[in-house]
Amino acid sequence: MLRISKMTDYATVILAHLADEGAGRKTAVELAEVSRVGLATVSKVLKELQRAGLVTSTRGAHGGYSLARPASAISAADIVDAVEGPVGLTECVTHPGQCGLESSCRVGHSWQRVNAAIRRALTEVSLTQLAGPDAGAGVVAGLSIPLGARPGLRARS
Repeated sequence: MLRISKMTDYATVILAHLADEGAGRKTAVELAEVSRVGLATVSKVLKELQRAGLVTSTRGAHGGYSLARPASAISAADIVDAVEGPVGLTECVTHPGQCGLESSCRVGHSWQRVNAAIRRALTEVSLTQLAGPDAGAGVVAGLSIPLGARPGLRARS
């Protein structure tokens, strides 16, 4: 089964709250309250998102977290990469040359094509689309999977 991790799901929820119009900066406590995700988990996710350049933090009395760039410029691929690392369905996709079967494998190139298609689909969906009120109504280009269907991806094996 292909599925994103809970941490990636939480990251998406947290980013969606930061993408709300007029949200401004939000503290980790505020994000934990509105998302109903535990404060320790929110803090951990925010640290990963900041490291990946998706959020910025400001210290002080009026500090908090905000998106580092517009929601339309943050893709689902960016979120998955930040939390789980790049999507890699097989060993030969993520670590070419390290599989003992690679020289005689007849299916590796096909899995690489599948991996590339998944990567393209993730890149084409923005945080704006993920967080929008009609997120379930859209269809990813070239795929007949409604965005709200949440088929999930797992980047690690």
